[in-house]
Formats: sequence, C-alpha cells, structure tokens
Amino acid sequence: MKVYETSKIKNFCLLGHGNSGKTSLAEAMLYTAGSIDRVGRTQDGTSVMDFDPEEVKRKFSISAALASCEWNGTKFNILDTPGYFDFVGEVQQVLRVADAAIIVLSGKSGLTVGAEKAWKYCEERGIPKMIFINKVDDDRVDYQKVLNQLKEKYGKKIAPFQLPLREGDKITGFINVVEKEARIFDGNRTITGEMPEGIEDELEPLTEMINEAVAEQSEELMDKYFSGEPFTLPEMYAALRNGVAEGDIVPVLCGSAYHILGMSSLLNAINAYFPAPNAKDELIKAYASDGSETSRKVDTGDTLSALVFKTVADPYVGKLSYFKVFSGVMTPDTTVYNLNSDCNEKIGKIYTMLGKKQVEVKQLNAGDIGTVTKLSKTKTGDTLSRQNNPCRLEGIDFAKPNMELAVVAKKKGDDEKIAQGLLKLMDEDKTFAFEINKETRQQLLKGLGDQHIDVIVSKLKNKFGVEISFEQPKVPYRETIKKKVKVEGKHKKQSGGHGQYGHVWIEFEPSDQEGLVFEEKIFGGSVPKGYFPAVEKGLQEAMEHGVLAGYPMVGLKATLVDGSYHDVDSSEMAFKMAASLAYKAGMPQASPVILEPIGHLKVYAPDSYTGDIIGDINKRRGQMLGMEPVGDGVTMIEGEVPMAEMHSYSSDLRSMTQARGEFEFEFERYQEAPQNVIEKIIAEAQK
Repeated sequence: MKVYETSKIKNFCLLGHGNSGKTSLAEAMLYTAGSIDRVGRTQDGTSVMDFDPEEVKRKFSISAALASCEWNGTKFNILDTPGYFDFVGEVQQVLRVADAAIIVLSGKSGLTVGAEKAWKYCEERGIPKMIFINKVDDDRVDYQKVLNQLKEKYGKKIAPFQLPLREGDKITGFINVVEKEARIFDGNRTITGEMPEGIEDELEPLTEMINEAVAEQSEELMDKYFSGEPFTLPEMYAALRNGVAEGDIVPVLCGSAYHILGMSSLLNAINAYFPAPNAKDELIKAYASDGSETSRKVDTGDTLSALVFKTVADPYVGKLSYFKVFSGVMTPDTTVYNLNSDCNEKIGKIYTMLGKKQVEVKQLNAGDIGTVTKLSKTKTGDTLSRQNNPCRLEGIDFAKPNMELAVVAKKKGDDEKIAQGLLKLMDEDKTFAFEINKETRQQLLKGLGDQHIDVIVSKLKNKFGVEISFEQPKVPYRETIKKKVKVEGKHKKQSGGHGQYGHVWIEFEPSDQEGLVFEEKIFGGSVPKGYFPAVEKGLQEAMEHGVLAGYPMVGLKATLVDGSYHDVDSSEMAFKMAASLAYKAGMPQASPVILEPIGHLKVYAPDSYTGDIIGDINKRRGQMLGMEPVGDGVTMIEGEVPMAEMHSYSSDLRSMTQARGEFEFEFERYQEAPQNVIEKIIAEAQK
C-alpha cells in the first residue's frame, strides 16, 4: 500500500450493540472500496474482521480488528469493535486512537443499550460521530420510529441525511435530505433519480431536523432560520462539517451492509465530514523522561511518538503490536526507544492491516495506524519514540475486572502451565487479572463477565493445552475476641535426660491494632527476658488459626503477666508451646466472633433503576450510604456490602439494569458477622 499524507487519512471505529452489523458493515465498505473482491459473512466465518478462531467458532466479534482501504484518494483505517459488553477493553483500545466513530444501529432493534454506551464513549473522548441505521431493507424496519428515538434521546444534534425509498418491500434508494435529491441503487452504484411524488410529508420533518441542527451553529444561521429564510447549500455544508467536527451535529445515514446498499454514500460522507488526524491545530500532551509535561504535534516534521494500543500473540508471526503514529514518521529497520519499559526496540518491517492480512508499507506518517512484529518488551499502552528525544504518551484506561472465580486444574500438576498461559494471555487482554491468594491458596481469575471468562478458558485450552474448571472463591474471613480473659499455659514433658518446661499466665483482650500487640508485665523474673520473644512468636503462630472456623485471628492484645521456669528444662521451644496452649485455652472463653470483609460499592445506573438496585443491596445485607445524581439521567448509589454476597453481582446488575448499570467495588474493612452467618461459616468449616 502506498504512503499517505496525514491530511489524507481518516481513522474511525465502528461501535454499537452486538448483532447490529458492525463487522458486516466493515466488510461492505471494504468491498465497495475495492480492497476485497468478495464479501465474507460473519455467520459463515469468512469475514475479514472476525478471523480469530474464537470469533469464527462463536460467530461474533470478541476483539478489535483493523482494515485499511482507499476511497477517492483518502486512506480509511477502519477499526471494528465487539458489541458485547464483556469485551469493552477492545473498545477502549480503539477509542484511544480513533479520530471519529460510526455508531451502528440495527433498524429492527432501534436505539439499544450498546448504542447508548457508544454515544457516551464518544462524548467522553470528544470525538465526532455518525449514526448508520443498518438493515433498513427489512420490511419490519420503521425508519421514522428509529429517528424519533434518536431525536428524543439526543435532541437537535440528530441530523438525518437520508430517507429510504421503497417499492413494496424492497429498498430502491434514498433521498438525500440536504440536497433534496433522489439516489437510486444501481447494483453497487448509487445514481441520481427522480423525486417520487407524495414524499413531502415524510421528507418535511427530516428537513426540519437538519435545519435545526444547522441553525444551532451560529447566531447568523439562527436568525435566518427564525426569519423563515432557506439556507443555501454552501451554508449548509459548511455548517454541517463544522458541527460534525465539534460533535454538535450527528449525521444519520442508512442502508444495508448485508446487501451492500448505501455504501458509496456512507464512504462519501466519511470523507466529507470526518476529520483528518491533523484537523485540529492542537498539541498532544506527552511526558518527558524526567516526568515533566511536554507535547507533540500531529505532523511528520515533529519527532516520532507512537502509541501501542493493542497486542496480539499470533501463532505464526509471534507478537504483533498495533500502533498509531501520533507525530513524526515510523520507518522500518530502525531502532526506537520505549520510555515505559526503558529499553530499545528494533523495528523490522511495518505493515498496515486488512483483517489478519499484513500489507507491507515503506513508512507510516503522523496520524496513520499500522503494526509491527516481535517487539520483545513493549506492551499495550507503551510509547515508542526516539532515544534522543523520548516521550511517553497517555496510555489507555481499561475497565477493571469485577467478576472473580477460583481456578481449578482439571488435570493434576497443570497449575504451573495454567499460570504461565494466563500471564501470556494478559499481554493481549488488559481487562482480566490473575493472582494466587496466599491466604486461601486459590488461583483467582477476574474478568468482566461470563462470556469474557468463557473465551479466556477456551483460549487457554486451544493455545496452551490446559483445561480448567471453576469454584467459588473462598472468602477471607477473620476471627477476633470481644472479652478480656486471663489464662494459664503450661508445657511440661519429661522423657529421660533433659525435659521440657514452659509456664505462662497471659491476659488476652481485644485490640484496635490489626495484628498482635504483645506486652509483658513480669515481676521478679518469674519468666526470664530471654523467653519473651519465644512467647510472642508462639502466639503469632497460633493466631494463624482461629478457634471457631480456623480463620486468622486479628485484633488481639496479649500481656504476659506471670509464669515460671526450670533452670535445666526450660527452652524457647517450651515457652512457644506454653504460649500456644494459653491461646487455645483462652480464645473460647473470650467471646470469639467471626469478622467478614466489607466492600465499598458504587453503582452508576439510570434513575429508573435506583429502586431495584437499593432493594437488591438490602437483600445482600448491605447498608446504604447515599445517592447522588451524576448527570445525564444517571444516579450514583453508594453502599457497603459484605464481600461474601457479591460473587454474582456483575451478572445480576447487568440483568437488573438491562446492561445499563456499572459498578465499582473495593475492600473497605472487616466487621463482625451476624450470628446466623457465623453459624453457617462454622458449619462450612467443619465439613
């Protein structure tokens, strides 16, 4: 592929709900632009963008993919994303490098949660967007109804550029609402046709929506609008371009990806309205090697800075790193510097992509996107720059995994292979985590949902040959006491030769400190000072196991107040044993209780779901802390909930809010569990 100037590049992503047709749309655009000579199908496993074996098997996208094509002398970098929420990390990668987005709606489904979230992502990133209503050739699609949904939700920003034309059940073309011209589908081309009679009633409300959007762009246009004076076409196009770039206007186009209808018009609109990477004369924030803030310009004349936004472990070519050149020029056979890892990396050949197909290029200019293989230490989120002028670009904020399961190897002895395989998969996917809990001795896998974890399990089996199952993670309970007691511990053993003798009196009482607070108040040398550390160590070891259910003891103060010793038979070991015996004797008398871990919960959801969420928190033995509106009809609900009640919360909240709710949950503190819960925990431990 040839080298493109920065001004001749358009980087945009496809966002939307699962099954809205994003991958099919990418396929149709590539075919219309001449990059592929046959149209693949997601259901057949033949599409350019869904090439991962897991995607072929499941028949939906699970990872972001890149494909480049040329349209009217401009290079389009199309970034396809998954629509299922478990794979939001792939969306977050792409949003970091996209300059615009097409939000794809199925005409049959209308405005879905996935589309609402896509809109929100674009607003947060401040990138222009366009809406494509797909599948309008289906006779069940009510185009005007979908437009009304968009208008009701997003107001005057919505600008419908097209109105579909039908003959019976068949879509034959559309009306260009801006130019008031009929466009007729002629194979894969779109030609100008005659305006049908009696269309004015359908066309008028769409024209009004466009005029409202244009009028919002300036006071002059607003005055003209209210005076009833029509806008000229140059005025409209200038206002629309500016409005789209600023995010104030969102064009709505329509067609059918499956039947390749409306593609050339969509490609033309992308070319006309989406900005090039250097459209805004703004500097990019970066950080120098000393941590100070610096900047880069989207210009080939500036020094190189490129962000690696995605990593793939390819079985044939090794590690494949996807990157965007933010400034300067990336050339093959050069050495670059990775400030994040403080290492040099050798750049071999560089490529642009057509799904999984690598197309070699001589260089990539500022604003362009491509790939490079075999970077040894570079990870997703790292910056590649020149060693004589290094910098670090802002990385990628990934969603935190909030569903946790304990991993169990199906085959004995596979634990090490499981750990190695998961650590390698974590290079590709930054939205899951793996750790070994030293206390419970469980291997814990954290992901974003059932589908996410299912894909990880499948990849682990196919790539690394290990199979796993899951069990509930053990809750790390604690034990403590509520009453002060004084007890004796005596260890005396005689078996020929030297005996063993250690004797202590210890006062145990609750403490605000987390671990053991050890003091001594020995008078008259009844226990020599040399044995004090042994007594303390004996207690610390004993505290690893509580007396109710075997959980670690916390919040304990122990004061050594008396005892006795033997000149010959006493030893450190004997006093350790005596301390342990005192602990075992004293704890049952000191009103022991079980403490459970409590987490701080923040739920963000539309206002209409707050009642259900609060009711659910109460069912989980949670305590409400408050509610706060955070804008755009969303409320933040805050509470504290026992961690034992949160294992299924990820899927439960998704079900409760139709996937509109999000949450954060972090450990806060330990508190005494209710008696019925304590009894249940003890019964489980005794099993």
